[in-house]
Amino acid sequence: MNAINYKHLHYFWVVAKSGGIGRASERLHLTPQTISGQISLFEDMLGYPLFNRVGRRLELNDAGRVVLSYADEIFTIGEELQEVLRSRPDGLPMQFRVGVADAVPKAIAYLLLEPSMELPDSLRIVCREGKLTDLLADLAIHRLDIVIADSPMPANIDVRGYNHLLGECSVSFFAAEPLARKYKKDFPASMDGAPFLMAGEEAAVRPRLLRWFEKERVHPRIVGEFDDGALLQAFGEAGKGIFAAPSAVADQICKQSGVTELGRTNLVTEQFYAISVERQLTHPAVVAISSAARESLIR
Repeated sequence: MNAINYKHLHYFWVVAKSGGIGRASERLHLTPQTISGQISLFEDMLGYPLFNRVGRRLELNDAGRVVLSYADEIFTIGEELQEVLRSRPDGLPMQFRVGVADAVPKAIAYLLLEPSMELPDSLRIVCREGKLTDLLADLAIHRLDIVIADSPMPANIDVRGYNHLLGECSVSFFAAEPLARKYKKDFPASMDGAPFLMAGEEAAVRPRLLRWFEKERVHPRIVGEFDDGALLQAFGEAGKGIFAAPSAVADQICKQSGVTELGRTNLVTEQFYAISVERQLTHPAVVAISSAARESLIR
């Protein structure tokens, strides 16, 4: 057997972890045709097919699962080496690579990440925002140290990861001044029929809000739905509707956005998680975040 081409092994690993050639091509910035060809060369070199072709999908066969188990060890060790080199006391800042899910409000993301900037050792934060599934794929191949999310890792995601609850807080409702004057009195009953800006379907708080509206017999008029929390808040600042956000950052939202808090409820809470590939948190920045988060999120 020829010596293993580790570039081909890496392509195979990314395809297996990402769940298909299409997603792998996005991670590797290569065309699907290129990756498909490299996988075929790798299979020819090994002398075994690694995937079963089921329609347009690829499923690992027995040989593929064996190769994946070794690839996991090889590339995990490689990432550990990079981590050691990043942490050398050579005067260079340690990198802290964070993924922030779209649904997490930016003010909360800052509140959670800010303690890491207070560490005595120099640190450079590299933040990436995106959909949770995409961020978890990058976490799996060690391109990220943690992912900040508003929900635990979905059970149907084939990523070895661990959920670390950072904390939770109640939910407040905000509106620009013209709407606030109209709807603040008799909250929450006053929101019946009021224009409301709703979080997108991927936001964990969305079903909780809908259940609370039903319980309170309040039926706001949903005038917009947003996957991105910053865009939702921008529409709220412009007076297009009432919006909900974590009470932990209520003062900051009111001060920065010029909106008014109509009221809050403890019956709807938002939870925030750090998702990592470590069962025990060891990165000093993550430890700092976890230690500070429980106190800062209790509202």
